Amino acid sequence: MVNEDPNQQERDGTPSQSALGENPSVSAHPSVSAHPSVSIHPSVSVYPSSSAHPSTLAQPSGLAHPGSSDPEDLSVIKVSKRRWAVVLVFSCYSMCNAFQWIQYGSINNIFMNFYGVSAFAIDWLSMCYMLTYIPLLLPVAWLLEKFGLRTIALTGSALNCLGAWVKLGSLKPHLFPVTVLGQVICSVAQVFILGMPSRIASVWFGANEVSTACSIAVFGNQLGIAIGFLVPPVLVPNIKDQDKLAYHISIMFYIIGGVATLLFILVIIVFKEKPKHPPSRAQSLSYALASPDVSYLSSIVRLFKNLNFVLLVITYGLNAGAFYALSTLLNRMVILHYPGEEVNAGRIGLTIVIAGMLGAVISGIWLDRTKTYKETTLVVYIMTLVGMVVYTVTLNLGYLWVVFITAGTMGFFMTGYLPLGFEFAVELTYPESEGMSSGLLNVSAQVFGIIFTISQGQIIDNYGTLPGNIFLCVFLTLGAALTAFIRADLRRQKANKEAPENKLQEEEEEEESKPSKAPTAVSEEHV
Repeated sequence: MVNEDPNQQERDGTPSQSALGENPSVSAHPSVSAHPSVSIHPSVSVYPSSSAHPSTLAQPSGLAHPGSSDPEDLSVIKVSKRRWAVVLVFSCYSMCNAFQWIQYGSINNIFMNFYGVSAFAIDWLSMCYMLTYIPLLLPVAWLLEKFGLRTIALTGSALNCLGAWVKLGSLKPHLFPVTVLGQVICSVAQVFILGMPSRIASVWFGANEVSTACSIAVFGNQLGIAIGFLVPPVLVPNIKDQDKLAYHISIMFYIIGGVATLLFILVIIVFKEKPKHPPSRAQSLSYALASPDVSYLSSIVRLFKNLNFVLLVITYGLNAGAFYALSTLLNRMVILHYPGEEVNAGRIGLTIVIAGMLGAVISGIWLDRTKTYKETTLVVYIMTLVGMVVYTVTLNLGYLWVVFITAGTMGFFMTGYLPLGFEFAVELTYPESEGMSSGLLNVSAQVFGIIFTISQGQIIDNYGTLPGNIFLCVFLTLGAALTAFIRADLRRQKANKEAPENKLQEEEEEEESKPSKAPTAVSEEHV
């Protein structure tokens, strides 16, 4: 397999560790099978089996990964300083895309009057994000595996930039189809963005940083939604003069177009495919087990045979779908009870998302410290349900400040749950592609988001906000119950732990290599 260069520490100037063990004398072989769905359990011997495909074995000279021309030394575990720049740039263009998702819904009534269309038509400017994701997930996930992170990042940020500039051609009331076209382009860009957080975290960050990194990546998307609630009501006032209204809308479109362009340039400069060395033993194993001959569809089949993951897909979809529906319809619900409060409706949305961002970061740090994925996910889900019930009861009391408090409490848990779902999915499905597991979670979210948005919108129009919110409470109750049945099969954590067999092998090799401490080489007979 691969051996650590005994002079590596001297060259790099920083301590490093073996890809498969803490002791540099270990010569471990992480290929129990050529099948990528193998769970790397600490109790499993990690010597190469005779059935393993040659392409699954990392060679001593390094292993090339799809999407990169430079082979990396899998024997060295070291994090890259560039990782923070990568996740920050991703977080920023994800923020820009999320802003464009909600910028119409947060001032729903103003765009209805400007374009002379129904509330349902404006709702579709948000729901098109959900609709386009479903058929495009599999092609984009395939592109991620085929061409790698940098290509997907460039494509997503370029489409986001293009969609922002197309919208500038829709500043007349009769040009509603043009704004729809721009929004559809942005929705396609979203497909290249939503499934990336857990993949970036795994590829660039160490074992004790992945959950925090994933939270930061999701943080950007939530910040974009927050700004989308706050800024449009300020930039676009509710006035009758169509020319002045078009002017204010153009200011918003020009600002977002400029920001999207700047972020696209930063992606070109900053974003790299992956670091020189794998940042964790689990990632090193993932590279070693990767095979270009593996069937893409077989990976999807294996994911759906994983009952714990299937349950998580359903529960994540119910939670995120409820959040999408609430975000899309929030302006309409607040205006029904508090007429003329468009700005405060946006501020309530901002409160929900800001609280959720705080919840996401706290939960990410908590997971890195405790690794209690099942317990944390269940507690957060139950508290989301409690927050939704309290928000439902207090919305129509007539006290806007109470709505701010209850909506913020609900948001802390509801949107704070999103990175938890991503990271829990990676743990349950390792070493399958993070892009695929995250993508399937997002498909579930989009499906339930469309169903909940249309259904709750119709219920609100016909029966009021209380029955509409009770509708969401029922499904959140179902999600909390199903979460309790998910078993915490933390495969990635097991891969990051040193196997007992490796410890025994260390002792044997140390005895054989005395007095020399140099790592032993893998013989050709082993392979």
